[in-house]
Amino acid sequence: MKLLILSGRSGSGKSIALGALEDLGFHCIDNLPASLLEALLRQAEAEQRPGDFAISIDARSLPGELQSVPSRLALLRKAHPRLEVQVIYLDAETATLHRRFGETRRPHPLTTQGLLLTDALAREHELLEDLRARADLLIDTTRTNVHSLRDQIQRHVGHHHPRLTTLMLRSFGFKHGVPQDADLVFDVRFLPNPHWETALRPLTGRDPSVVAWLASQEEVETHAEELRDTLQRWQGRLEASGRAYLTVAVGCTGGQHRSVYLAERLGDTLSPYFGQVLIAHRELHTLGRSASSSKSDRP
Repeated sequence: MKLLILSGRSGSGKSIALGALEDLGFHCIDNLPASLLEALLRQAEAEQRPGDFAISIDARSLPGELQSVPSRLALLRKAHPRLEVQVIYLDAETATLHRRFGETRRPHPLTTQGLLLTDALAREHELLEDLRARADLLIDTTRTNVHSLRDQIQRHVGHHHPRLTTLMLRSFGFKHGVPQDADLVFDVRFLPNPHWETALRPLTGRDPSVVAWLASQEEVETHAEELRDTLQRWQGRLEASGRAYLTVAVGCTGGQHRSVYLAERLGDTLSPYFGQVLIAHRELHTLGRSASSSKSDRP
């Protein structure tokens, strides 16, 4: 189990970093009191809950809680020898933090104590100084945008976790409209159509006889490979951009034969390249299987 403590001054990008860690599969908790860390780990171990934790601790905590964090982490390392503890600290130049607060118009958590923003940032630096000194990774976000910060977090932590981008493959029929939530739409109406084979007309692209017929068509197989290569080629770039989900819609005329077959076919071939591949067939009114399941799971 891994326990990652995320800290830093307000406005330095902690919420973005926490989101990136959540995309990597961490159980994320924002502003957890340090006194509850031990209880959290005990409960996770008692419930045999898989996965790692990312906890954000910052100036919103009581001063006594903040001062106790380094000693509590040392005790956790002794009490849980197999626990990997890591501290990531984010910061930025004070002028940059000033500008960010001005743009968002959100109050600094310490201004509620009657401090001006400049004084609140200085006080925050003092409160977090011990955590900053013990950080395993310091990230200066002064000249970092959202995407590059996510990339830094994922590059540093991501080698401990599999990529978790989820690919949703959805078949549909153009005569019923294009799915509005699709990121990419592929039109396969130009391919040979089983609809014109009387025996195949009432079946779907999941039935063995339709699968065999479509697989025997050279144009269908060629296009299936082209679609696979396209999605595989861009998979790395999509993950680097921090995208957690990609919805790909494959459409034929009625959404019954060709699009269903190709969505299933892509699910089989692309499952090694994505964290999870899900398949849904809109016009069949059934949720498709996960591409990682066996073929015998198909209805």
